[in-house]
Amino acid sequence: MKTVLITGASFGIGYELAKIFAKEKYNLILTARSEDKLNQIKEELQNSDIQIVTLAKDLSKPEAPKELFDEIKKLKINLDILINNAGFGLLGPFKELELQAQLDMIQLNITSLVHLTYLFLPEMIERKSGKIMNVASTAAFQPGPNMAVYYATKAFVLSFSEALYSELKDYGITVSALCPGPTKTEFQKRARMENINLERAKLIPYMSAEEVARIGYDGLMKGKRVIIPGFLNKFGTKLVRIFPKSIVLAVIKKFNTRD
Repeated sequence: MKTVLITGASFGIGYELAKIFAKEKYNLILTARSEDKLNQIKEELQNSDIQIVTLAKDLSKPEAPKELFDEIKKLKINLDILINNAGFGLLGPFKELELQAQLDMIQLNITSLVHLTYLFLPEMIERKSGKIMNVASTAAFQPGPNMAVYYATKAFVLSFSEALYSELKDYGITVSALCPGPTKTEFQKRARMENINLERAKLIPYMSAEEVARIGYDGLMKGKRVIIPGFLNKFGTKLVRIFPKSIVLAVIKKFNTRD
């Protein structure tokens, strides 16, 4: 039976992916900050067909990826699929947001993702099989005034994932970047994005985390390089390549503002 590790598994897309993988009879390793929430999910998803391991870790801490890896190795578990889902954003001008919060965002969205990928990759290469899915965003396709660091982290995730896709395909390993648009999760609350112009304009309907997770799972299983859920989200990523950067920047800044 195959095993999947899902980071940021306590809510939203990560939680919905855990439900899908459990239904598909994968053993689960779930990690997030809240041990209580992870235990609730374990109790909800546990059945006689699969094993579920929960490991509470705050991946915004530099030491957490290696600690997580070491604990999994102590359990003598070989990983077949790695889902780097954990991440967060913050709304506001760069100069006004707390520096440490933005550095923690870079650590979680980029550094821990790279660290975990590097640690688990050798065993996949040795077996010549494995799948990795890194959760980016449609934010990856353009700069994001008033969420400058968040958009930049997701651009990194997309670029990194596509490069690894090319590097690893000859080893039987697929790497997918999941790039959801606006999605109904707790992300907006943590990012302090309630009632911004993007939300009020309703130009792009918010998808459910369940929809995004299902599309992400299907794309991962097919070995797709980039997965963009929803027609309007796909269309939007093409539009930003057509319009002058000055217009794109102005529109995104307007969307990421409360008037």
